[in-house]
Amino acid sequence: MTTDMTRPLDERIRETAVFLYSRGVIRPEVGIILGSGLNDFADRIKNPLILSYNDVPGMEAGLVSDHRGQIVYGEYNGKKVIIMAGRFHYYENRDMDKTAYPARVMVALGVKRFIITNAAGCVNTDWKAGEFMLISDHINLSGNNPLIGKNLDATGPRFPDMTYTYNKELREKLIKAAAAKGIRLREGVYAMFTGPSFETPAEIRFARIIGADAVGMSTVPEAIIANHAGREIIGISFLSNMAAGVLNKPLTGAEVTEAALRIKDTFAEVVDMALEI
Repeated sequence: MTTDMTRPLDERIRETAVFLYSRGVIRPEVGIILGSGLNDFADRIKNPLILSYNDVPGMEAGLVSDHRGQIVYGEYNGKKVIIMAGRFHYYENRDMDKTAYPARVMVALGVKRFIITNAAGCVNTDWKAGEFMLISDHINLSGNNPLIGKNLDATGPRFPDMTYTYNKELREKLIKAAAAKGIRLREGVYAMFTGPSFETPAEIRFARIIGADAVGMSTVPEAIIANHAGREIIGISFLSNMAAGVLNKPLTGAEVTEAALRIKDTFAEVVDMALEI
């Protein structure tokens, strides 16, 4: 739904939040942002309220085929959750405000815990594709930041600290809960490149040198916004493939989607535990 983009950002966010509230999205406790190939999790919500991004003022659906472009709201495991089934990536619009806008709306709706997921390329050669990684920290290689511009003082400080972005206590609890179910969760650093081209082997070597364990094209903008507002954040990367140059073979988007479909049940288990801890 079109909106006047010349209006102040806080007014636009308020308009979107009020619209969603009027449609029945009331006080969600947890916000889940689903990454590439992981959108099927949204089907687990019972009696869901489903809204297309294109029908919501201030939002629009992205163009990536395996991202649904839907807001799904309902109750799951006893909690009110709002799910963003799909992203509008930075590489689609060159506008970090648009990329981070859904996270800003979640903050305005009162979400206390963010579960931000993605499919990522595995940089750490001691690990393997098909595993899951909890994000312990990130490296922003996008060259941009969603907090550039006028600060929304009512939401958070001008210069937010990023030291504890990904909640350590929650990570420890989630690792323990997953291990009890025989699921191994790695912990590591996620580096965001802009995309849409996959990284070159040289860029992957660079990422490894500066401390990255996985790479992708998302997550960081939403995490910055949630952290700015002082919300709990759990970041989950599905390591869908080994990054460029590790196995000396070309990469495709289809490979990422197919790998995600194979682990959708295990992914759901991990998200379930992230909701319960």
